[in-house]
Order: sequence, then C-alpha cells, then structure tokens
Amino acid sequence: MNRKQFVGNSLGMLMASPWISRRSESETISIVSFTGPAIMPPFLQKGDCIGITSPAGSITREDIQPAIDQLQLWGYQVRVGEAIGKKDFTFGGTDAERLSDFQSMLDDPKIKAILCARGGYGLVRIIDRLNFDKFVSHPKWILGFSDVCILHAHIHQQFGIATIHSKMCNSFLKEKNQMSPEQLASIHSINDCLKGNEVTIQIGPHRHNRQGKANGILVGGNLRIMENLSGSSSDLHTAGKMLFLEDTEEYLYNIDRMFWSLKRSGKLKDLKGLIVGGFKVKPDDPGEEFGMTLEQIVLEKVKEYDYPVCFNFPVGHQKHNMALVCGAEYELSVEVDGVSLKKMDYK
Repeated sequence: MNRKQFVGNSLGMLMASPWISRRSESETISIVSFTGPAIMPPFLQKGDCIGITSPAGSITREDIQPAIDQLQLWGYQVRVGEAIGKKDFTFGGTDAERLSDFQSMLDDPKIKAILCARGGYGLVRIIDRLNFDKFVSHPKWILGFSDVCILHAHIHQQFGIATIHSKMCNSFLKEKNQMSPEQLASIHSINDCLKGNEVTIQIGPHRHNRQGKANGILVGGNLRIMENLSGSSSDLHTAGKMLFLEDTEEYLYNIDRMFWSLKRSGKLKDLKGLIVGGFKVKPDDPGEEFGMTLEQIVLEKVKEYDYPVCFNFPVGHQKHNMALVCGAEYELSVEVDGVSLKKMDYK
C-alpha cells in the first residue's frame, strides 16, 4: 500500500471510528473517550522530511546540529523552522512566532514528522490556537517529551492519533563516543518508532514492583503536565489504558500531592498497568522531611487496585529515555526477574 492510499484509509478509519461522532453537518466534532488503538501516521521512509521547531523554550541552530546530522544519517531530509534561534526571554520566540512556525509544519504535506527541539515551557500558551484540521486529514508524527506532553495528551484525547514520546534535539551529542550505551539506545529508538519497527524494552527487577501481565493502549508522560491539564480539553482519559509517568526536580510532597490529584480524579482507578519512569527528586529541606519515598507514595495510591506496577522504567528526564508510541498497544510483563514492555504490531 502506498503512502497516499495509507493516509486516505487512515482518514476514513478516523472519521468512522468511535473517537469522533457527528451530530449534524453544522456542529463541531464531538469527541468521546475510546480505549482502542490510535490512528497511526504513515511510517517514515528514506528521503522523507522531518521538521524541527521549538514550540516551547529557546534553542540555537548550533545546539540542534547534532540532531540534524543524525536524522540525515538515517536518510531523512530536515527542515529547520523559523523558531530555531529566536529568543523571547525563555521562549523560542514570541507566542505568535512559535505558533506560526508549528502551524506551518502541521499544514505542510511535505513534512512527515515534527521533532520538537526542546521542552521548557510554552506549549500551553499556544495549544488552543493551533488548527489541527490538515493534521487530522493527513496525520504526521510529532515527537518530544516534557512540555511536549501537552501535545501528546491533546492529540490523543481530541483526535485519536498516535504520537511519539521521545528525546529531543538537545539530547543529541556531536561526539558519539561521549554518549553512553543507554543514550545511544534512546536515540536510535526514535528511528525504530518512526519506521514502525518492533521494539521490546527490557529492564531488571525492582524490589517494589508489583507483578502481573497486561495489554493496553499506552498514554502518559510528565506528571506535572498531566495534573496541569486536568479539566481542560487536553485532559487525558486513562480508563482501560496503560499509564506511564515521569518527572524531574520535584519535592516528594509535591509528587505526593500530584498522585493524590490523579487518584481523586479517577485516573488511577481503571488502569491496565502503571509504569513509573525516572523521577529526579529534590532533597527535602532540613526540618521539612516528608517521610515517604517515591515508591511508598505510588503504592499507597494504588493499593486497592490489582494491575501490574513497575518502577525505574527508562523514560523521562534522564540519559536512558526510550521512545514510546503514545496511542499504540503495548504488552507489559512485570516478573520477579525483570520487566518487559513490548509494542504490539500496528502496521
């Protein structure tokens, strides 16, 4: 099946799927929660074009050059967006400039994937002004993590289209010999996801893991972002799905508060499984010790549920940050001797 046929069929599937219901020709599309796999954008082939832009924090052309080199080495063309090199305080240009650059890449049919250059802060300022009409008609891969989790949640919830949670341009290093095996594996997992390759991530055991095996549609990302989106049009519905979470530079009491927020809003109740990624915890202030570990915080919130739980999974603000397809079906197996997460065939 060629690309045109695939996209046409994907659009037909999208318009006929339970993600979308039309009440009348004049009304806005009404989105409903759905537990089935998301629509997959076309997988990339050599010669396809990947756009690089920064919808959040600022970054220089020099800083993204290692990523450009690697993408070209994989056989892709690269288009650098207008937001790269711009700076408006912490942002990669003004809201209007970042919005315009991202919108142009969403709308350009020649661009088959958009790699966000870095995270930081800024997407929430423009998400409601982005027009996804052409993106829905011709889906393309959107990649990134941290602040980009706003896009992952919004696109999954509103349009039922898969995205890729992955490292961004500021994680690529110029000298390959300066990268650890975990960093290299994380970088190359991006290409595996873009090409639709089968991937199984295996890690060792953790004494706080809760054993079990489950299949489910994978969703999630940054814990702080998930909490911030609560009640908005980007709020992620997790019932019947497999949730992964990570965060960085948060105090334990803040992590506890955010997990209580997830629990009280029902986001932990009907999961297929819970994957706890990297958490860089801020040390407690002297005399203000919280008294619980990360593992104790999590297990307290899920003690009445019986799904598998694993800790220290290689995803998050760390060197070992494997690419994951949000919206794809995964099989999670948590055993005494280790954990495996296998992406099921979705070609």
